[in-house]
Amino acid sequence: MGTPTTRPATLDDVARDAGVSRATASRVLGGYGFTSTDARARVRAAAERLDYVPDLAARALVRGAGVRLVVAVVGRDDTVLDDPYVHRVVSAASRVCAPHGVGVALEWLPLADPSGLTRLGTDRGVCGVILVNTTQAALDAVPPRLRGRVASIGQGSATVPSFDVDNAGGAGEVLRHLYATGRRRIVMVTGPRWLSCAERSVTTYRELMRESGSPERLVTGDFTTARGGRAALEALRRWPDADAVYAASDATAFGVIAALRGRGVRVPHDVAVAGFDDLPYAAISSPPLTTATHPVDRIAAAAATAVLTRAPVAPSTAFPSTLVTRESA
Repeated sequence: MGTPTTRPATLDDVARDAGVSRATASRVLGGYGFTSTDARARVRAAAERLDYVPDLAARALVRGAGVRLVVAVVGRDDTVLDDPYVHRVVSAASRVCAPHGVGVALEWLPLADPSGLTRLGTDRGVCGVILVNTTQAALDAVPPRLRGRVASIGQGSATVPSFDVDNAGGAGEVLRHLYATGRRRIVMVTGPRWLSCAERSVTTYRELMRESGSPERLVTGDFTTARGGRAALEALRRWPDADAVYAASDATAFGVIAALRGRGVRVPHDVAVAGFDDLPYAAISSPPLTTATHPVDRIAAAAATAVLTRAPVAPSTAFPSTLVTRESA
């Protein structure tokens, strides 16, 4: 015969031992509602005697607080969930949520129809939402039940606080570095033009090109390596005299470098290339990539903390981005 095991104490056990109702025991251990001083003392003593461990998930559901934070990513299709940037957001949010007994879930919101937020608003298991790649349509789709429990990485609104990198400042540092090293015919490969926060770096590029009297040369990208390669070939066809390419993401820049090399263009001797993000691979790519920092972990942690604590925060928080010079530019 095996050794008998002792089952964990339940809330009913605590209530019975303390001589109170289950509802009273629940109020004492959950920290809500009115109970007498004597009842609180007896319930807490019983819980200690029985080594009672509360079910945080069940408690959260009863209180309507939810047990999971949803990272909802806007994109044209569900491949946006494969983006390493998204993985970093989920990882950082998970580290913030774990001590609170809250899990993190990942969902895709179709660019053309972000109405899935309505469903999340009716799900009692959802404690809040972090929007990524936020659009105005997504902000407009936030249901009343989620207000106060949503934070955005990107565009925000009067009711949804935003946390993001100062990509305009970082882009400016990179572009000024390219200009200072003698580059005058700079092509920019942008992010998706539907993403309003990605337009901040485009605005900076246009302003600096106008101030310096340099030509404006824009190619639309989508933050991917594959598109970066195609954009580089398009730039070579349209502007064979280009002497630099600024890519709105490191992944795009890697694709640019590969495509240029495939056409026999030397980086940085013929064309300098710079990116944005300072991904780990940027330091060991060939050549090592000049870029600007993007503190994704800090941004996502701040957004998750705002959702969990529901404490008042500034409508918009921008994290600084700094230049990192390497051999590519």
